[in-house]
Amino acid sequence: MKVIGLIPTRLNSLRLPQKALLPINNIPLIIHTYRRAKLSKLLDDVVICCDDIKILDIAKKFKAKVMITSKNHQNGTERIFEAYKNLKKNFEIILDIQGDEPLLSPVHIDEVIRFHKKNLNDDIILPNIKIPYSNNPNIVKVIFNKKYQVLYLTRGQVPFHFKDSVKYIFKHLSIISFKPYALEKFALSKKTTLEKIEDIELLRALDLGLKIRTIKLSGDSFSVDVLDDYYKAQQKMLKDKYFRIYK
Repeated sequence: MKVIGLIPTRLNSLRLPQKALLPINNIPLIIHTYRRAKLSKLLDDVVICCDDIKILDIAKKFKAKVMITSKNHQNGTERIFEAYKNLKKNFEIILDIQGDEPLLSPVHIDEVIRFHKKNLNDDIILPNIKIPYSNNPNIVKVIFNKKYQVLYLTRGQVPFHFKDSVKYIFKHLSIISFKPYALEKFALSKKTTLEKIEDIELLRALDLGLKIRTIKLSGDSFSVDVLDDYYKAQQKMLKDKYFRIYK
């Protein structure tokens, strides 16, 4: 069963412009994500999917596999679908690995792949990490039932503290595993109302009736969305065990 990791990235991110090229210990952010994905034991291939020649040139400089894609995509999932079509190769599982997670764990990647291989009735696998309750709208919360089927995703205060307080939430981890037809169905569909309101891609998948299951992972991971995240990543990278392998 062949598995590919596709890393979508764009140059003009709104909250932190050109973050893909920001250096962290002398290596661009997007290259950290790529090199860590390459440490996975279960990915058969990894490709950066970018929208600008600047990222393309940097990827080639660091000898990373890269493909240029349209600037007109509304999100990373649409971007990786274009890249997947252009590869003209068949894979049973496609991993969407967000390009703004420079401290991504290759172990998390492999856990998601193993889980999806055992649960092929599910269209999409979305991992989560348990963290202390937070009102940060940059953190997407995963709401799921006892069978780990995803019911909703939100930036809001859910569950709401009405009668009891909530100590923990389950954070959306930016590794998403797709079956090919599910990726195609998502990418060829228009934005749905909930997706527009919350600005969460996978709400479109729920609206389309695709089956999303979640898996609990341990550890930590975060996206570099704003400048404070970038400074945090710089500090954490100094002590990171995977960085010592590929730097």
